Amino acid sequence: MIPAGVPVPALASHEPVADMAQVLPRIAVVLVVMCSALLHALPASAADPCMKLPALAVQVQGAQSQGVPSQDVPARIAAAACEEHRLWYRPLIEADGRIGAMRVREAERSRLANGQPAWRRVVDYWRDSGLLWRAGAGECAYGDTPMPSCRTFVVDTPWSAAFVSWVMRKAAVPGFNGSASHLDYVRRAYREPFQSPYRVAHPLGAHVRAGDLLCYVRGTTRVYGFGELATVLSGNEPGLAMHCDVVVGIEIGADDARSAFLVGGNVFDSVTMRRLRLTPGNRFDALPMRLASDPECSPESAYACDLNRQDWSVLLQLRPAEELAALPPALPMPGAPSAPVQVPATVPRTAADLQKDSPQRCCNDCDPEVGLPRCPVPQPQSQPPR
Repeated sequence: MIPAGVPVPALASHEPVADMAQVLPRIAVVLVVMCSALLHALPASAADPCMKLPALAVQVQGAQSQGVPSQDVPARIAAAACEEHRLWYRPLIEADGRIGAMRVREAERSRLANGQPAWRRVVDYWRDSGLLWRAGAGECAYGDTPMPSCRTFVVDTPWSAAFVSWVMRKAAVPGFNGSASHLDYVRRAYREPFQSPYRVAHPLGAHVRAGDLLCYVRGTTRVYGFGELATVLSGNEPGLAMHCDVVVGIEIGADDARSAFLVGGNVFDSVTMRRLRLTPGNRFDALPMRLASDPECSPESAYACDLNRQDWSVLLQLRPAEELAALPPALPMPGAPSAPVQVPATVPRTAADLQKDSPQRCCNDCDPEVGLPRCPVPQPQSQPPR
């Protein structure tokens, strides 16, 4: 209740509301301007080059023997790697080193896009690249019913080199010798440049093309770079932990920025793509390089959490088509065995024989990335009947 004598303020008069037909276009213009500003504030991303590759680009077996021209080799390499990336639901490491959630991992029974359990697909990489027995994984050679210990092998054994070897064999790359260790085919490109389909180049200065391999040295205690790696390649060290990704394409974003897209196996337990920035001349632009002084990834050192920050040491450039045509044709992809592979019986040997034939350095629980052979197991002597 208002006390007597207190003036009551007059109600403000309102102007008549403008016609809605005039107001709505103005609101639409404001919304368009706001959305445009928001889009410009977001980083522009290039399209996935894998989505542009024809599905039949990789359906070539024994391509050299069938007269398929060698200029198709880069497309076949990219298509083989892209096909696998799609099966693993296309995980991506962005140019700033971020990665999203992984839908499936190597050790899981979760199925890939083709319905196959993830760990069984890794077995395919080992078997179809021809590396299964070389890695000592005979327990995985049982066709559709591998032994339970096979899954343990998949989880415990690095398989990124087996993936690259599988891609090269699937793409029928002439002259490529697959290996369970990246060092083997990097060293061959360095020492035998005319027998390898690849040639060694500095990752910071060379042109990047589809079909190339970009490699880094794993570990955190030492940085090699191109110069130190060349020293290792010149020597006879049996192993060096490395990782290589396959360049599957180059794309230009909405802001005219160029990006290289690469696919690698066993990256966060999956077949994962990464995007790296390029200069206008298709060289890597400010490639994130790990330093020996870098701390571990932590909230206090967030810059060290960049998943693209690696000891990038070498770019393997795919040789021109005319040079690839002169190399031996690729081996065909083997089929999955339907029964256990029979290993020839070992003749009983004496301790002196084993000592004579054994290598100086060997291992029992072998890591293919280290490159050491398995230690031989002495066979028991047969006892005469009594």
